[in-house]
Amino acid sequence: MTCYYRPLAQTGLMIPQNAQKIADGWSWFTHAERIERERPSDIVPVTEIPDAIIHAICAPRASVAELNFDEPRLMGVLNTTPDSFSDGGKFDTFDIALQHAHQMQANGADIIDIGGESTRPGAAEVTVTEEIARTIPIIQALRAKSRIPISIDTRKSTVAHAAVDAGVNLINDVSAMSFDPTIAATAAHANAPICLMHAQGDPETMQDNPVYDDVLLDVYDFLSNRIAIAENAGIARTQIIVDPGIGFGKTLDHNLKLLRGLSLFHGLGCLILLGASRKRFIGTIADVPDAHDRMPGTLAVSLHAIAQGVQLHRVHDIKPIKQAFALSKAILEGPP
Repeated sequence: MTCYYRPLAQTGLMIPQNAQKIADGWSWFTHAERIERERPSDIVPVTEIPDAIIHAICAPRASVAELNFDEPRLMGVLNTTPDSFSDGGKFDTFDIALQHAHQMQANGADIIDIGGESTRPGAAEVTVTEEIARTIPIIQALRAKSRIPISIDTRKSTVAHAAVDAGVNLINDVSAMSFDPTIAATAAHANAPICLMHAQGDPETMQDNPVYDDVLLDVYDFLSNRIAIAENAGIARTQIIVDPGIGFGKTLDHNLKLLRGLSLFHGLGCLILLGASRKRFIGTIADVPDAHDRMPGTLAVSLHAIAQGVQLHRVHDIKPIKQAFALSKAILEGPP
């Protein structure tokens, strides 16, 4: 029976001598939850965790997409689509999209994530030609004026290849290479890092009664398998980011279980991205029907994720969340 170890993450300057740092970052742990399928979990000290798991959890993470992760980083969302759940149609013209990208950079974004195909629940697939037309001119124009890291939010190898040629630093694949398996070779050939996200089903059907044996462990196992496939394609584990896929084929309860268990994913030995910004479960819990009003809920989720050691946060509202991150860090570590 496989044992999983979820570090019980803590933060603060008073670190016990027996504590281990998570990814050599700002969170640390002295104990972990030991989890097995169909058995009650228990709490064990770090001395009872296998050395290989300790190494995976604690090893320093390499720089990815020209970013180091000695502090939490913000990925700004730029959807050049007419139908994204939160900002569809708001940035689907060239000038407005480019202006928004520059504004997010000015507000403190560390990387801009540009997407030309909505993957919201119920969304239909977009052709490669249309997706390229929506994204590549923006990437080219942004790269001509700025050295900020850029990621391409796509499931398609042809779009990823064009984006890499245009100057992107990261491929962000919400299908984890399952929609278009050749995207792994595209990333490996370009020596481009890749983010692998879990999703159950495709966008058109993924919210039709999603079911898991154990959502936390099922998502962990899925990502572990996709990491192995990426490595076999020639992508180094140090250049892989994982994303548990909040809201992608999950119920509200599934999302909350994943958020409670976020620190488990450090055991994969990769950087973690969380994309929960403005999502429906926030509106359901807080009774906020309009996605644009969900920044406070997004912020609560993001601060929880920071405490769990999550390194990269994909958000729409850069300025207020950047401010909150600065205050959180100052409270824990002192003023800059």
